[in-house]
Amino acid sequence: MKHLILSLGFIAHILFPSFAIANVSTQNAAGITITFLNTVENNTAQEVLLSAMSLKGIKYKYGGSSPETGFDCSGFVHYVYSKAANLKLPRTSRGISRIGQSVNKNELTAGDLVFFNTTRRAFSHVGIYIGNGKFIHAPRTGSVVRVESMHTSYWKKRFNGAKRLDEVAIN
Repeated sequence: MKHLILSLGFIAHILFPSFAIANVSTQNAAGITITFLNTVENNTAQEVLLSAMSLKGIKYKYGGSSPETGFDCSGFVHYVYSKAANLKLPRTSRGISRIGQSVNKNELTAGDLVFFNTTRRAFSHVGIYIGNGKFIHAPRTGSVVRVESMHTSYWKKRFNGAKRLDEVAIN
């Protein structure tokens, strides 16, 4: 538990160093209490990241779109943006890839959507960029929602592009 709190505190400090922070506790879908270091300034990108991080550990389920059933990649992104940003995104990674503004890999900011070719089709996988070359996603059957580095060879060679949703961008 302390590791989770410290990890989120570190992420909050790195991504949002100028904001005052306060502790907020909640339970995730698995019934585990999670304490967030929440910023006082309400920024949509921060809400997206906090919502996404609160779902770490939820099981992968093909076609899943809730913490109770589990998530596939697009179900995870759809759920997070619906809850945290009140945005209704398309339900598939391909559909999601058709909205927003394209972003160069070297210009990624927290809250951007990152796309990968994991099934020999462009834009077959989507995740949420959290900063420092990392993203959170629901990877595959037998796994759970987790954070991974985009710099590993697997993700690096499968990267298809990124999109920014204007309503979510950090100013």
